[in-house]
Amino acid sequence: MTQLVWNGLFVGSFYALVALGYSMVYGIIKLLNFAHGDLYMLGAFTGFAILGAAGGVSSSAALPVLLGVLLATMVITGLAGVVLERVAYRPLRGAPRLSLLITAVGASFALEYGMRVVAGADPRVYPVRLGGTALEVFGARLTVQQLALVAVAVVLMAGLNLLVTRTREGRAMRAIALDPRTSALMGIDVNAVISRTFFLGSALAGAAGVMAGAYYGKIDFLMGFLIGLKAFTAAVIGGIGNIPGTMLGGLLLGLLESFGTFWLGGEWRDVFAFGVLIVFLTVRPTGLLGERVTERV
Repeated sequence: MTQLVWNGLFVGSFYALVALGYSMVYGIIKLLNFAHGDLYMLGAFTGFAILGAAGGVSSSAALPVLLGVLLATMVITGLAGVVLERVAYRPLRGAPRLSLLITAVGASFALEYGMRVVAGADPRVYPVRLGGTALEVFGARLTVQQLALVAVAVVLMAGLNLLVTRTREGRAMRAIALDPRTSALMGIDVNAVISRTFFLGSALAGAAGVMAGAYYGKIDFLMGFLIGLKAFTAAVIGGIGNIPGTMLGGLLLGLLESFGTFWLGGEWRDVFAFGVLIVFLTVRPTGLLGERVTERV
């Protein structure tokens, strides 16, 4: 039981990091950015390229080097998210939501198959693989590397929550989410705040990509597709647009997958996860911490 809980929390931390980008963007401009999962893939390949250029890394220095690569990748994928918003979404911000949704799907395919052209179709083995000796804690086997990755994820999520709730930038984000026109009249640079929101969400997705590549050891150009859908599921479960709810949804989805795999078998993992999505959309479409919003006409 303890092992199942730990496995669920570990995987759920990846889901939560990626889901936060979905939730932030939807909360501000009501856009389901289906290209967000591919920024996770871009982060994994960016980290792969940086590590490859740096040459061999000894196992003793793997974790410190990986943290440096993580920060560099967050900057690069954050900038990629800003470019995506500026080129693909900003010109259509006043268009019907269906147009934005179709654009997001097109941007997703562009990122996926653009990476296929650059890096090839074959999976790549990550230059740094986090292994390590296992520790026995209450019957569960944990590694120091797993604990470090979860700690990094928790720090990133806590930092984002503090930024949104305690800073001037966070107040601007929340104001735009409530009423972008009034926010602009009050002197808030709406375009700049939205761009910074894309930067933050994309940076978190890139960080999750590097962490997943280093832990699982293999990356490919389609790795962002499924994780993007899982992150969307996590955001819906917790309440899309709600930061604490999205974190909770990611962890809960990881736990549900862990126990569902144990009960039903590994081949049913994705079926179980998306079945939970259908249940939540039917029973509680606003999610666990989401609130019903009445749109003003």
